[in-house]
Amino acid sequence: MNKTVEPAVIGSAVWQEVGKPHFHESAVLHVTGEATYADDVPELHGTLHAAFGLSQKAHARIAGIDFSAVKATPGVVAVITAGDIPGVNDCGPIIHDDPILADGLVQYVGQPIFVVVADTHANARRAARKAVISYQELPATLSPRAARAAESWVVPPMQLRRGEFERAYAAAPRRIEGQLHVGGQEQFYLEGQVSYAIPREGGMQVICSTQHPSEMQHVVAHALGLHSHHVSVECRRMGGGFGGKESQSALWATAAAVCAARLKRPVKLRADRDDDMLVTGKRHCFDYDYAAGFDEEGRLLAVQVDMVSRAGFSADLSGPVATRAVCHVDNAYYLPDVDIRAVCAKTNTQSNTAFRGFGGPQGALAMEYMIDNIARDLGRDPLDVRKLNFYNRPGQPGRDVTPYGQQVTDNVIHELVAELEATSEYRVRRAQIRAWNATSPVLKRGLALTPVKFGIAFNVSHLNQAGALVHVYVDGSVLVNHGGTEMGQGLHTKVMQVVANELGLTLDRVRVTATDTSKVANTSATAASTGSDLNGKAAQDAARTIRRRLAEFAAERFGGSADEVRFAASQVHVNGQAMDFAELVGKAYLARVQLWSDGFYATPDLSWDSATMTGHPFYYYAYGAAASEVMIDTLTGEWKLLRADVLHDAGQSLNPALDIGQVEGGFIQGMGWLTTEELWWNDQGRLMTHAPSTYKIPAISDCPQDFRVRLFDNRNAADSIHRSKAVGEPPLLLPFSVFFAIRDAIASLGDYRINPPLNAPATSEEILKSVEAVRTAARTAGAA
Repeated sequence: MNKTVEPAVIGSAVWQEVGKPHFHESAVLHVTGEATYADDVPELHGTLHAAFGLSQKAHARIAGIDFSAVKATPGVVAVITAGDIPGVNDCGPIIHDDPILADGLVQYVGQPIFVVVADTHANARRAARKAVISYQELPATLSPRAARAAESWVVPPMQLRRGEFERAYAAAPRRIEGQLHVGGQEQFYLEGQVSYAIPREGGMQVICSTQHPSEMQHVVAHALGLHSHHVSVECRRMGGGFGGKESQSALWATAAAVCAARLKRPVKLRADRDDDMLVTGKRHCFDYDYAAGFDEEGRLLAVQVDMVSRAGFSADLSGPVATRAVCHVDNAYYLPDVDIRAVCAKTNTQSNTAFRGFGGPQGALAMEYMIDNIARDLGRDPLDVRKLNFYNRPGQPGRDVTPYGQQVTDNVIHELVAELEATSEYRVRRAQIRAWNATSPVLKRGLALTPVKFGIAFNVSHLNQAGALVHVYVDGSVLVNHGGTEMGQGLHTKVMQVVANELGLTLDRVRVTATDTSKVANTSATAASTGSDLNGKAAQDAARTIRRRLAEFAAERFGGSADEVRFAASQVHVNGQAMDFAELVGKAYLARVQLWSDGFYATPDLSWDSATMTGHPFYYYAYGAAASEVMIDTLTGEWKLLRADVLHDAGQSLNPALDIGQVEGGFIQGMGWLTTEELWWNDQGRLMTHAPSTYKIPAISDCPQDFRVRLFDNRNAADSIHRSKAVGEPPLLLPFSVFFAIRDAIASLGDYRINPPLNAPATSEEILKSVEAVRTAARTAGAA
C-alpha cells in the first residue's frame, strides 16, 4: 500500500483541491448544449440507421415472417435476423440466456426479432413495423407469484439463516406477519439507449452509451466471432444511466455491430423512447411474506422475510440484485435470529436489471415496514423502536454483526439520527401534527424519520478493481483516462480533483478523456457506488508515481530531500526555491524522466461465500437519515411533500457540491419509485406504461418547497479515497421517510393504532384503498 501523501503546507496555509465544491467538469457544455453524447458524434459518410422489429406476443413460437413489405419500404438496405449473427447470439452478462435477436421463440412483448437497416432513422422505424409475423402462442407467466407457484426461476433460490428463527419466533412475547408488494421502476434516463458501430481496419469501433465499456467489448467480440483486441468501445458521457446501461446496453451495441460488420458500413442504432421502455428491463418489483417476533418494547427477536422478485424472461443481473436485497434486509438494525429467502421469478416480461440501489432498497424497505407495524401495534413512536434496534456503536460488544457475518465497525447511525432528530425538530413537529390532524377531518398530515445503512462494494469480489492512465505533458498540463464512466454524477470531476491534488495543480490544469477500452482494459462497470472509490484510487496511484519521480528529480537537481519537495497551487517548492510546475516538468523531460504512469487499485479485505451467503462483502457502510412531512387528501388520495430534512454521510466529501446534488437527486428519484412511478402490464403481457404520457416520474412541482439537505461531518474509517464515502446509491433509500409519512397520515384515521395496508408505489389509488381499509377497521373496532 502506498504511503499517504499529506496535503501540501506552504507557509501557514494548507493547500488542496479535493474537498472543494467545484462545479461539474462538463457543466458549461451541458447548459449550452455543446456536450457531445453518442448520438451527437458526427456521422461518417455512408452511415446507416437501424431499428428493431419487436415481438407482439408475450410467449410464442414464430411460425413465419413475411419481410416483403419491409424490404419494399423506401430507404431499406437490409433486414438482419438471428441467422446473420456470425458469432454467438447472446448478450447475457452472467448466464447465456439472453439472445440478441429471437430465434424461433419470443418470450415477452417487445423482444427484438430482427433489425431493419435503412438510410435514415425514420425509414428504418417505419419499415420495421411492416413485417407480417405469424405466431403459435404458448402459455405466458405474467406475475412473480404465479412463477413462484410454478417453481419457475432464472437462478436457484437463495436463503440466509442465522440462529433458530422458528424457536425464537415461537418464544417471542409478540408477533406480526403479513404481505407487501413493492413495484419496479423505469430508469427513464434522458438519453435513450444508443450505439454507433464503425468498421475499422481489422475490427470494430463502437461508440456506446454504456456504464460498462469492457462488457460491451466482450459481447460485441463474441457476437462477431472476434477476439476482444479487435473491438474498441468508447463512451465520453451518458445522459443518465441509473443501472439501465450497465448490462442492457449490450443489446444495442451487439445489434449495431452485427449490422455494421455485415454491411461493412457504419450503423447507428438509437432507441425511440417508447421502444426503449418496451424493450429494456427495469428495477425488480418484489413481493414479500414477512413475520417478526419482538418484545414489549419493540426489540426484534426473530425475523423472517420471503422475497419474490420479477426477474423477467432471462437472468440478466437478477441473482446479484437478490443477493444484495438479502444483505440489506437488516438495514440499520441488529437481527438476532433470521431466515431470509429470495427467489428470482421467471416471467414473460422484460428482463429486469440493475437500478440505483441494486436490490438494497427492496431489501431494506421490508424491514422498515415491519418496524413501522411493530411501533403502531405497541402504540410507540416508530423512531423510538428504530433507535432501540440499531446496531451497537463501535466499541460496544455484541449486537454488531450482520446476519451474513460482517462486523459493523464504522457505525455512526446513533449520532447521525440524533443530530437529524434535533435539527428537524422531529418531536415538536410530531406533537403539532397530531394536534392538527385532530381538527382536520379531510386533510391529514404525517411525519416519519427513517435511517439508512448501505454496504459499499460489488458483491462479487473480483469486480472491485480499477485502472487509470495519467499523462503529464511538457507544458505542465495533465490528461487522465480511467475505467469509470460519466453519466452526470460527476465522476470525472472527482477524479480530476484527486489527480490535481496529488500533483499540486489547480483543477484547470487537468482534463479527463472519454472512457475507452483501448486505453484502460478489463474495467468493471460504473455501478455499486464504487466509481469514485475505485477509479479515484487508481488515478491517485498513477499520479503519485509521477509525483515521486518529479520530487526525486527536483531534489537531485536543486538539492534537499525528495520527501521535502512540496507541490501546491501549480508551484513546486524545493530546497527554498519555488518554480512553476510546468518549468520543472520541462526540465524533467529534457532529463528523460518518465512523465506518464499507469495506476491500479483493488479493494482490500473482501470475501463472499455464495453457498452459505456469509462473508465480508462490503468495504464499509454509508449512513444517512431523512425526516419527511406530508399532507394527504383522504377524499382524492392526492398528497404533497411539505418538508424534507436530510442528513447524509458522504465521509470526508471529495466535492460537497456534487455530493449534495447526488443526495437531492437520489431522494427525489427514490420518492418517485415509492409514490408515483407505477409499471403496469395488461393481461396479454404488454407494458402499458411505456411513455412519458403514461408513466409519471416526479416533476419540479413534486419536490418539497422546504428541502434541507446536509452532509454529516464524518471521516471514513476505511482507507477510501481521501476518506470519502460513496454517494451514488445510498441516498435512494432516504425517501423511505416519504412513504412512511404517508402511512403515518393514513394511520391518523384510526387513532394511530391500525396499520394501513399500503403497497408501493403509494399512488393516489393505493392511498384511497388504504384510507378505506383503515376506516373500515376503525368502524369495526368501534362497534366491537
